[in-house]
Amino acid sequence: MKRLLRLVVLLVLLTVAVEAARVFLADALQAAGPATDAKTLLFAKGTRTQDIGDALYQAGVIASRRLWPVLVKISGRQPLLAGEYEFPAHAAPATILDMMRRGQVVVHRLTIAEGLTVRQIEALLRQAPGADGRIDSTPSEGSLLPSTYFYSYGEGREALLARMRKGMTDLEDEVWPQRAPDLPFTSKDEALVLASIVERETALSAERPHIAAIFLNRLKLHMRLQSDPTVIYAVSQGEGVLDRPLSHADLIAANPYNTYANEGLPPGPICNPGRASVLAVLHPAVSGDLYFVADGSGGHVFAQTLAAHNQNVSHLRQIEQRIQPHPLQNK
Repeated sequence: MKRLLRLVVLLVLLTVAVEAARVFLADALQAAGPATDAKTLLFAKGTRTQDIGDALYQAGVIASRRLWPVLVKISGRQPLLAGEYEFPAHAAPATILDMMRRGQVVVHRLTIAEGLTVRQIEALLRQAPGADGRIDSTPSEGSLLPSTYFYSYGEGREALLARMRKGMTDLEDEVWPQRAPDLPFTSKDEALVLASIVERETALSAERPHIAAIFLNRLKLHMRLQSDPTVIYAVSQGEGVLDRPLSHADLIAANPYNTYANEGLPPGPICNPGRASVLAVLHPAVSGDLYFVADGSGGHVFAQTLAAHNQNVSHLRQIEQRIQPHPLQNK
């Protein structure tokens, strides 16, 4: 009888202990962690559970490295996924485990602005945090679609470039069939060249179809485009920017990208244009204008005749003289 009583007592104590342990572990899973601010940690593929716990403990994300393997085991069977994680302040172990089982890794973003050259984009890629690998070959100018690209730690730079190239190819394939009739070019490549010029001529979306119309009018009349950005591209050897005004020598220099010296389109794009500039070239405004010049306030004024254009230029020079003298290159 005494043995039976002892066995009953032992079972009761064991049940109480198991329940206490269950409650303790359940509380431990949900208990706020010690970190007072967000912590970012990187776990390579193949990192062991205990090593993950050690890293979390050393970073101050969890309170106990010894309890970690037990919490991992009782909380589920799904594996913990490698990657870069940003754990919020006071993240409970349950939150950490849920993030790592779902692969809720840090998402980086890389914004490629419209009008950047390939060299400028490559420089941004080299500095992109978390991106991996070298750039094996320089993409062709104009082949990359400006946009914001999201990626996780370790994604290759070549893979990001491939996504940019696909974006531009998809855009061209989408919009080319719906182009306006009677455009003075017959290929997507030529449209991309003109779109790149329009992109660099104005930052105002509303002006792009108008400026596209002017360049298209000039092409139809066999007038030189006389676009400063094409000369800048040539003089800067593809950088697309100059730290000085264009000179008369620049405008007469023998270079296939110099649209002051050569008729027609340059041999290739001068930057990577955005969707709006591509659409502007394929769907230009209805206009008889042949000239445009800056208006002194960030936009442009337009003219059909050289006489009217010269008046606009004279007005701009008066504005510039009131502010600061600056050499002017006519379009």
